[in-house]
Amino acid sequence: DVKANVKNSQFATPLFEFSGACSGCGETPYVKLISQLYGDHEMVANATGCSSIYSGSVPSTPYTTNDRGHGPAWANSLFEDFAEFGLGMTIANEKMVSRLADLMAAAQSCDKCSDEIKALAAQWLENREDYAATRGIADKLVPLCEACGCDICNGILELKHFIVKRSQWIIGGDGASYDIGFGGLDHVIASGKDVNILVLDTEVYSNTGGQASKATPIGAIAKFAASGKRIRKKDLGLIATTYGYVYVAQVAMGADQAQTLKAIREAEAYDGPSIIIAYAPCINHGIKAGMGRSQQEEANAVACGYWHLWRYNPALEDEGKNPFTLDSKEPNWDEFEGFLKGEVRYASVMKQYPAEAAELFAAAKANAQWRYNNYKRLAQQQWGVDPEVETLENK
Repeated sequence: DVKANVKNSQFATPLFEFSGACSGCGETPYVKLISQLYGDHEMVANATGCSSIYSGSVPSTPYTTNDRGHGPAWANSLFEDFAEFGLGMTIANEKMVSRLADLMAAAQSCDKCSDEIKALAAQWLENREDYAATRGIADKLVPLCEACGCDICNGILELKHFIVKRSQWIIGGDGASYDIGFGGLDHVIASGKDVNILVLDTEVYSNTGGQASKATPIGAIAKFAASGKRIRKKDLGLIATTYGYVYVAQVAMGADQAQTLKAIREAEAYDGPSIIIAYAPCINHGIKAGMGRSQQEEANAVACGYWHLWRYNPALEDEGKNPFTLDSKEPNWDEFEGFLKGEVRYASVMKQYPAEAAELFAAAKANAQWRYNNYKRLAQQQWGVDPEVETLENK
């Protein structure tokens, strides 16, 4: 696959461009990358938030088409139902593909359909979950059906947009994913459907003025947490892994481009629900180095242990392997407080509440270390059935 490595993936035409987001926005590079990988067969259900504003500012949109006129199909819904909105797209698509499958099967016994049409219909029935195969079949089958003109071929032509395997993406910020829309997100991953959820984690409600969310870490200043948040950040990724059949990854493009690309490709390839939680520096963070250094800020966040990179792939379990992979190296914890002081959301705690700042920063570091040690334990876990448990079950 030519898009299997970082360098080659960037030769693909972006089908998301000129977004009008804040300069240096940490969110848009992830959206752009997904459009390069899957844009010509991508469907997007977008939560309300920054990503919906820069993706659908009437009368323009940054989503575009390639030289064949193929591009993402995009629609926006609310904070609270963005995941269900995407699930609805998936279920509707499944229904239409099911109708198409009936027509492809009927073509096998149709007297008017040529042998070539029958062969292509049979190929599609075998490979309808394979994008590359279905794209090739569609290019050949549509002209043949147009030339044939029988009732079955006309039926196939009515549903020709469903011949190519679609890539369903559900995009939301941390406000929607961790907070208001979490119940819906949980419902959707519990459905077991093949959807991909991209969580753009700015650790704050970016679009509505910087209010604290459950993604806001301890010690950070935000609206409704004016003296620094006192409760640790919710671990959305680890919660999702408890289902055991959900692909989950935590990424930061500026820290590890290859890991980000690998996670997105694994999520799309996984036959089931997937969540990618992407660290996204935001103008609300008050990065002292400037938003032009947002990718470096992601690298710094991982290097000091503020953010961790990992993947949970249930497909590895079928091979008898540990599904949890920790991709972060051992952080340099000495740099942790320096990282916090480089962002106004933390540095302002020192100015306004100096007595509490040391305590909050120490708590933030201790929490980050607790998380990392937890991830490390999961990654080192011996995988396979415990013989004693197996014996008890056999009894």
